[in-house]
Amino acid sequence: MQPTSFNDAPHHEPNRMNDPQAPRWLHRPPGSTWGDFGPDDQCGRLNLIEPEQVRLGVAEVREGRTFCLSLPLDLPGGNVLNPRRHPPLLRPTLRSDGPNMNYRLAAQDPSHTDVICDDLAVLHLQYSTQWDGLAHVGQLFDADGDGVPEPRYYNGFRPDLDVRGPLLASDAGVPARGDARSTSKALALGIERMAERCVQGRGVMIDLHAHCGDARERVGYERLMRVLDADRVTVERGDMVCLHTGFAQRLLEMGGRPEAEVLEHSCAVLDGRDERLLQWITDSGLAVLVADNYAVEAFPAQPGRGACAVLPLHEHCLFRLGVHLGELWHLTPLARWLRAQGRSRFLLTAPPLRLPGAVGSPVTPVATV
Repeated sequence: MQPTSFNDAPHHEPNRMNDPQAPRWLHRPPGSTWGDFGPDDQCGRLNLIEPEQVRLGVAEVREGRTFCLSLPLDLPGGNVLNPRRHPPLLRPTLRSDGPNMNYRLAAQDPSHTDVICDDLAVLHLQYSTQWDGLAHVGQLFDADGDGVPEPRYYNGFRPDLDVRGPLLASDAGVPARGDARSTSKALALGIERMAERCVQGRGVMIDLHAHCGDARERVGYERLMRVLDADRVTVERGDMVCLHTGFAQRLLEMGGRPEAEVLEHSCAVLDGRDERLLQWITDSGLAVLVADNYAVEAFPAQPGRGACAVLPLHEHCLFRLGVHLGELWHLTPLARWLRAQGRSRFLLTAPPLRLPGAVGSPVTPVATV
C-alpha cells in the first residue's frame, strides 16, 4: 500500500491543485486505492485481472455453452427507472436524395443492383445493461488538506481539467446539423480505459434471488455472508462478482412497460450504508461488482450521518477503490443453470464500447461455462 500522501509538505496553496502540473492530491480518502496502481492509474481494480485470472476463467469452461447477459438495449422501456435516460432511437443516415434505408443504388446508376441500409443511434449510454465508468460518480473531498472539500474523482482526477462538460444546459444539447462537436468528455477515466483492458476473467455468481426471492430486501454483510456460506461461494482476488436478484428478469417480463410501484418493492439490493459490507468489498479483492438491478445498492440509501454520499456504495467502489459497477445485467438464465449444476464460477467477457471520453457504456456481456 502506498502512503496517504505524495509528500510530507504540510500545506500547498489551494489554487495549485488546479495546476495541471501539480499533484492531483496530497491526501487520499481513508481506505482508498489512490496511488496503489500508480499516480496516473485510470483502471482501478481492473489491474487485479492479471493473466492468471484470465486462465482461471478459461479453466471454468467445461461445456462450451454461452449465455448473453445483456437485456435488449431498448429495455427497461420508458424512463420509469431514471427520468433523465431514454430508450435508444434508430434513424437512417442520409444520401443526397433521401434516407439511406432500403436505398437502391440503381437510383444513381441503373447498372447497380445493391440495396443499402445504414443507420445511426441516439443512445443514452447508461439506459440499459451497462458499465459505470470511474468518472460516473465523484465526491467532494479535501484532497489538498486545506480544510475545504473540492470535487474529485478516482485517483484525484479533477472536473474541468480532467472531466469536462458545459456549465449551462443550453450548451449541452444536440449540436446543429453538421456540427460534430461533443459537449462533454472525460479526458481521464473515460470508459475507453476499461475497454482497453478487455475485461475478461473469472466471474463468480452470488445468487441472492435463490435466498431472498422477489421481495425487496436490503442485503447487508451478515445476510450476504449467510448466502455465501449456504451456497459455498468463495470470492478471491481479481474475481468479477455478479449478484443475481431477479430484477432484470422482472423487467424483461414486463415487456417494455415497467411498473414503478412493482419495481420499487422488487428484489434484493445491497445496503450501501453497511460499513461491514463495504469493508468486505475492500477485503475480498473483487475486481468489478455487477448486479441485475438498477443501482446495485438500495436507492435511496438509508439516511446517513452528517454530510455523506447519496449513493454510498458508488462512492466506495467508483471513487475510493476504482471498482467498476455493472447494472441491469440479465443474469437469471445463467444463475439458474449454475445452480442446477452446483457451480458458481464461469468465464466472463464484458468489454464496454471503446468510446473515448464517455463516463459509462452499454455492454453485451458473455458468460461461457
